[in-house]
Amino acid sequence: MPFTLHERLAADTLPVVDLDLCRVLLMKDRRYPWLILVPRREGLRDFDEVRPEDKHAFYEEIERVSEILREETAAEKMNVAALGNMVPQLHVHIIARFAHDAAWPGPVWGVGEAEPYGPGEAEALLGRLRERLGN
Repeated sequence: MPFTLHERLAADTLPVVDLDLCRVLLMKDRRYPWLILVPRREGLRDFDEVRPEDKHAFYEEIERVSEILREETAAEKMNVAALGNMVPQLHVHIIARFAHDAAWPGPVWGVGEAEPYGPGEAEALLGRLRERLGN
């Protein structure tokens, strides 16, 4: 069965790369360096639905992307979450956080409006991420 990205994720993000298991996406919000990992498997809603043979790769990709985002942004804290209340497709948020960000120390959800990246900003970050992630 082919993989289909949920339309809300597609609308709110820019594609970074496809790893062995997950598609990596960049949220269109410059306030927070924010990546989303989506396992390229149809019908997944929750962690417990990930096939046993995919679990190791899933956790490794979350860890690898978290480490790279931390290094690229010099984040003070990494938030990793999978809520799925608004988008039923299983996806994991990896958000670089800083004591000076608009939502600190609370969660980023529901705080202000997303701010688009300026000219060349998203492309520069995407280029660095793609290089580091090996694609």
